[in-house]
Amino acid sequence: MAKLKPDPTLYPTPRDAMRAPPEDIAYVAALYVGTGVNAPDFLAVVDVDPKSPTYGKVIYKLDLPYIGDELHHFGWNACSSAYCPNAKPFLERRYLIVPALRSSRIYIVDTKPDKRRPAVAKIVEPEVAVGRTGYTKYHTVHCGPDAIYISALGGPDGREGPGGIFLLDHDTFEPIGRWEVSRGPQYFAYDFWWNLPSGVMITSEWTVPRCFEEGFSLECLKEGAYGNKLHVWDLAKRRHLYAIDLGQEHRMVLEVRPLHDPTKLMGFVNVVLNTKDLSSSIWLWFYEDGKWQAERGIDIEAQPFEGPLPPVLKDFKMVPPLVTDIDISLDDRFLYVSLWGLGELRQYDITNPHQPRLAGRVKIGGLYHREPHPSGAEATGAPQMISVSRDGRRVYITNSLYSSWDNQFYPGLRGWMAKVNVNPEGGLELEKEFFVDFGRARAHQVRLWGGDASTDSFCYP
Repeated sequence: MAKLKPDPTLYPTPRDAMRAPPEDIAYVAALYVGTGVNAPDFLAVVDVDPKSPTYGKVIYKLDLPYIGDELHHFGWNACSSAYCPNAKPFLERRYLIVPALRSSRIYIVDTKPDKRRPAVAKIVEPEVAVGRTGYTKYHTVHCGPDAIYISALGGPDGREGPGGIFLLDHDTFEPIGRWEVSRGPQYFAYDFWWNLPSGVMITSEWTVPRCFEEGFSLECLKEGAYGNKLHVWDLAKRRHLYAIDLGQEHRMVLEVRPLHDPTKLMGFVNVVLNTKDLSSSIWLWFYEDGKWQAERGIDIEAQPFEGPLPPVLKDFKMVPPLVTDIDISLDDRFLYVSLWGLGELRQYDITNPHQPRLAGRVKIGGLYHREPHPSGAEATGAPQMISVSRDGRRVYITNSLYSSWDNQFYPGLRGWMAKVNVNPEGGLELEKEFFVDFGRARAHQVRLWGGDASTDSFCYP
């Protein structure tokens, strides 16, 4: 786990990371939960080297030992935060920390000695993790300078809250305990990220497990059980400072994406649903006049539709955009937005973060567009998870949101992964030769060998 010299895939600055060699391997969380296939989830290894004879193919499947885990988000044990002044020295980007959202189990996957054939090195069973942290339903992983941070959506009963954050030890991968010392009013949880030099953490809100595990719930929406706030925390003191209320109509505040330059105290977050008109929105959060605040910068409207719709939407006769993921290129120039309802990936120029400008888009799948892949392959579902390469020239997308939500909005969804090529001046194009069909397995998050735009935190500009 420790090395005598820095891992070459850890970078002091975003600019250094952008100059790194291009990725050749992608790891993809693939799941069978909710598909009717009685098999364990697996971690797929996909060849993304255009010079390779197996380019665009699944070259290995790491089958996990249990059925019903529901793999979702995952991350590295170490990243560029290892260069921060208070970091643990000699870390190596070697292990993938793979939580199971439904079972609350944590897999530690070793990518050495052969990154093309990773293996399970350790399993943290639910009773151990829940017993030490008081949390269930594990979600986002970030490699902090002092420990591995994991968000959790549920409290100890696995149905209600509060959700929060807990820590794993960098060396043993044992749960240390709950991160929060003073929670304040925070109850719903989802994503988190930080600006390390300024000592601030920002967290977001989805809901509690009873309102997402069986699918989207109109009853939970009516009772206000989908979150509408950002929370600001003192990172060193582990204390809640204050909440930023985005308004009663703005629900499901999801992906927290800070700008990578640590001198820029701002970032973006997506809101999935406006209860008044079914639109989605992107908000800029930023520090100004001595306080963190948020402003709505992008609105994406729902579209009228007279064709067949899933039962959850048929009475509305509208297709909501359902912005479910966002990501930012390492140079902080482009914001990428997935529209899981309409079937688009959008690119916004955020050179001026207060005035985002649409710079490119591609259409694939969706309830509205229903576009096939350029290869001719049918694309059920739509762009959902986004992974941006270090140099910003490639974006990888997958189509599964969560098993029960997949079944509501896209019955019969087949997992796929596509590649989008980026024009450095703005503009997107789906690559015809790259379409990975996972069959009945659903494909969720993608992690690239050596890191990507949503894995690393930096302390130097």
